[in-house]
Amino acid sequence: MKKTLIAHSPDADDIFMYYAIKFGWVDMKDTKFDNIAEDIQTLNEKALRGEYEIVAISFALYPHIKEDYAPLRTAVSFGEGYGPKVIKKKGVKLKRNFKVALSGEHTTNAMLFRIAYPDSRVTYMNFLEIEQAVLDGNVDAGVLIHESILTYDNNLEVEKEMWDIWQELAGKELPLPLGGMAISRSIPLNKAIEYEATLTKAVQVARDHKSKLSQMLLERDLVRIDAATLDKYLELYANDESITLSQLQYKAIDKLFEIGYKHGFYDSLVKVEDFMIPAEYKEIRNS
Repeated sequence: MKKTLIAHSPDADDIFMYYAIKFGWVDMKDTKFDNIAEDIQTLNEKALRGEYEIVAISFALYPHIKEDYAPLRTAVSFGEGYGPKVIKKKGVKLKRNFKVALSGEHTTNAMLFRIAYPDSRVTYMNFLEIEQAVLDGNVDAGVLIHESILTYDNNLEVEKEMWDIWQELAGKELPLPLGGMAISRSIPLNKAIEYEATLTKAVQVARDHKSKLSQMLLERDLVRIDAATLDKYLELYANDESITLSQLQYKAIDKLFEIGYKHGFYDSLVKVEDFMIPAEYKEIRNS
């Protein structure tokens, strides 16, 4: 059997969307899946180097890897009136050139933040370290992602919602594209189509059995949050809109790429649908 590694982040939504495979609820013929969890910037950097065949990425990274990876239509996370948060200590007034901690150069939140706050002094660190860095005064502010947006310390307050920054830049009501999965173009097309179908089924099965799967993740200490927080968090980032990309989500990703191109983050304008796996290939090939 071919062994295939899925690289994803350690946050609860990625774990939830993958573990229907890990627990054997979903499988693929002649294929054995394994997984590795790494922070999102590490995954972005390894995608730039082409180290993983199937890898979770920040949407903002994709134009940099479009020649080597195709975006998958499944296991996507968007914000809908919510998202990462710019936080600071309560009562602190930020200067124009405040020092801020971001979770990685190629993350979606980092690109949007740098556009919105061009005079800030940016430092990058693991997303798990950002909250404490603000509390310790090592930075003036930080952008919280993943579960931290629900669990941050009471001594902190929100300076700005990334959702509001997105709305100001996008200029319309579009969901905020945060992260998804990409698959190496070195994989034969018919096999890549099978991988996408299997991962899509895994997210669907996870959603269909949310309560049972969540309980299993909690019992095995596979997530960092309690049951109530997990339930709320999954409805934010691993919901029914995560199963397969909608036309509205395609428009949102294209808008993100347009904004990045306009502000000099990309050297060309990318339309995400131009780089998807042609799922119809298998039907045509077998017809």
